[in-house]
Amino acid sequence: MRSHLPVTDLVTLAKSGDQHAWNALVERYAPLVWSICRRHQLSRADADDVGQTVWLHLVDSLDKIRDPAALPGWLATTTERECCRIHRAAGRSQQCGWTADTENMPDDQAMTGEDELLMAERHAALREALADLRPCCQRLLGLLIQDPPVPYAQISAQLGIAVGTIGPTRSRCLQQLRRHPAVVAFVSAETV
Repeated sequence: MRSHLPVTDLVTLAKSGDQHAWNALVERYAPLVWSICRRHQLSRADADDVGQTVWLHLVDSLDKIRDPAALPGWLATTTERECCRIHRAAGRSQQCGWTADTENMPDDQAMTGEDELLMAERHAALREALADLRPCCQRLLGLLIQDPPVPYAQISAQLGIAVGTIGPTRSRCLQQLRRHPAVVAFVSAETV
């Protein structure tokens, strides 16, 4: 499974032709590309075109990327430019560099490209940390975050553990997540 690897490893493997690494990169960062297209209010067809163009640019540029850790920023910038190109080609008056009318925009839609990038990086770090947890922790945390909540008695029966051990086990699993290098690196970078 390549999806749990850090972006630097995925880029290195993808450069050497590893299809699984490439697929993991696309899976990890496609939400970032789509969120920028949505922010630009592109039609589905235009967003699909932008997405294809961005990934094609990455294929062409993969060997030229000097700092693989900067890939999310590169993708965000390339997507932004492609969205602007689509707007110009359609003769739309929207400014490139896209400045939102934040005065009239609800808060839940006021995310900036930087916020979206941070969210994608946060999700990537969490996915990496979750993939490295023991299977018993993965199953327990998966059950605990279900919506609607799964009762402890059902979790106990499903996992074969005592109800009284669920809370302490959850705490240990979450502590392992907090100490995972990907999460530590993300938190450290966020506080700088």
